[in-house]
Amino acid sequence: MSRAINLNVPLAEVTALCGRRKVPISAIESLLDGGTRVVLMNVDDTAIVARAFKSKIISKTARRVPVFSRYR
Repeated sequence: MSRAINLNVPLAEVTALCGRRKVPISAIESLLDGGTRVVLMNVDDTAIVARAFKSKIISKTARRVPVFSRYR
């Protein structure tokens, strides 16, 4: 299992759940087509979030927001 998980849930909702469950977030970002990509600190934490949002997991490839461009 990976530490990263894509969810069809708003960023604020993922952040709130992680706060309630005391699950530390390593990185979090919104996805282009809606939803959130979150990277947790370890696979055990990822399993906690996956169980909480089991029906909201995005299993297909998700388009991410480019952070920066190398082209000028």
